[in-house]
Amino acid sequence: MANHVTPSGRETFFPASELIVSKTDLKGRLTYANGLFCQIAGYRESELIGQPHSIIRHPDMPRSVFRLLWDTIEDRREIFAFVKNMARNGDHYWVFAHVTPSFDVTGAMIGYHSNRRVPDREMLETAIMPLYAEVLKIERSHVNGKEALAAGFKALTEFVASKKVAYEELVFSHKSAA
Repeated sequence: MANHVTPSGRETFFPASELIVSKTDLKGRLTYANGLFCQIAGYRESELIGQPHSIIRHPDMPRSVFRLLWDTIEDRREIFAFVKNMARNGDHYWVFAHVTPSFDVTGAMIGYHSNRRVPDREMLETAIMPLYAEVLKIERSHVNGKEALAAGFKALTEFVASKKVAYEELVFSHKSAA
């Protein structure tokens, strides 16, 4: 499925009492999407299954955030991250994602599971949006994709290190993230 969506600039929201849930295989292709995922993203489940999870990637999301996410889950660890996604109609929505590796009965990693909830708005506006904008600016200042990713990742990890907390502490803290 071709995904040539242009951002609309409109933000959409989902109820704080609900969770967006999805599962992927090890390559990041969707194997499950709950009803809220389909509703907020604007796709039927049959259109999503087998597609890369990046079908909802918003161009304002720094690639380096996804590098951090993938590095963490491929290392068999969970991660929490703020993510700006894009619906089929170009509207965007923010989530606070909890992504975990999934294992079979032998302990082999077989995919990934993600629960997304409504993010803390104050945290988004005071810390995450400015940080992502700065990291994205750094990434976009490079023509070469590998250099862009490396520079953005360096900026992201240096920011976290400057706060003298682990990444996990940073995403759960209002004061240390600002």
